[in-house]
Amino acid sequence: MSEQYFDPKLKIFALNSNKPLAEKIAEAVGVKLGKTSVDRFSDGEIRINIEESIRGDQVYIIQSTSAPVNDNLMELLIMIDALRRASAKTINVVIPYYGYARQDRKARSREPITAKLVANMLETAGATRILALDLHAAQIQGFFDIPLDHLMGAPLLADYFLNHHLDEDAVVVSPDHGGVTRARKLAEFLKAPIAIIDKRRPRANVAEVMNIIGDVKGKRAIMIDDMIDTAGTITLGAQALMDAGATEVYASCTHPVLSGPAIERIEKSPIKKLIVTDSIALPAEKQIDKIVQVSVGQLMGQAIKFIHENKPVSPLFKNRFHNEEQH
Repeated sequence: MSEQYFDPKLKIFALNSNKPLAEKIAEAVGVKLGKTSVDRFSDGEIRINIEESIRGDQVYIIQSTSAPVNDNLMELLIMIDALRRASAKTINVVIPYYGYARQDRKARSREPITAKLVANMLETAGATRILALDLHAAQIQGFFDIPLDHLMGAPLLADYFLNHHLDEDAVVVSPDHGGVTRARKLAEFLKAPIAIIDKRRPRANVAEVMNIIGDVKGKRAIMIDDMIDTAGTITLGAQALMDAGATEVYASCTHPVLSGPAIERIEKSPIKKLIVTDSIALPAEKQIDKIVQVSVGQLMGQAIKFIHENKPVSPLFKNRFHNEEQH
């Protein structure tokens, strides 16, 4: 346990989506998780009870809106309402993984913008601040009319690759045009060039790889994405990189959604290792040898401390190696 944090007005509560990560975050801050019980009525309705006074406290709730997304989202909304009615001074919602983020614009007629709807719901329930990690689309920050701090997973992923000396002869690969900014960020940390996979997606969760922009021949390819869902894009991309002459392929992402056939596809793919964070809790059947999890607990714990002390969170955008070089 890190040293005790002495502000009794700072309280951290965890809901059900990712208890292990919540424990790590609380430990990084130096507080114990608050007492709360989440259970259900027999018809499935969620019942929440906060088992300690939080009047006038600055409260942080930790909840990823990962699968089952609707249950986890409802839990979060009900908890925010409970805190507001119990006179919490501030309600800071820590969302390591923001579900519904892919529905961030109208790509076709008559489509909802669900990422905005979720933002409205969180605000209406009573959230006063959001702390998020690697939102699928940067513009989601603008869907909120309350402060939002946006952390990045790339520095942590970069630390893994640098620690294991995988930056030598590396090229960072974006699996699509939309992820180029993310790939460039990782490439800066690794001091590596970038390449882009040009793909066409005929329909949702079906990816078709076209060609590779950039030179990957004779290099170690490191793919990066914000999330991996069914793993179609990343595994087809890995095969295309091997076909284009890459010596080996590593993949990385912040959010391991890994639904449907994802695990089977990763097992069969040429991907050597898939580096992910623990923003989403992985059940035992998804913890295969190829998958390595790095924790965002320390990062999010630091962010909570900085926010609580009214300090900027921008120092957290650098990776550990970068910070060591500066000191």
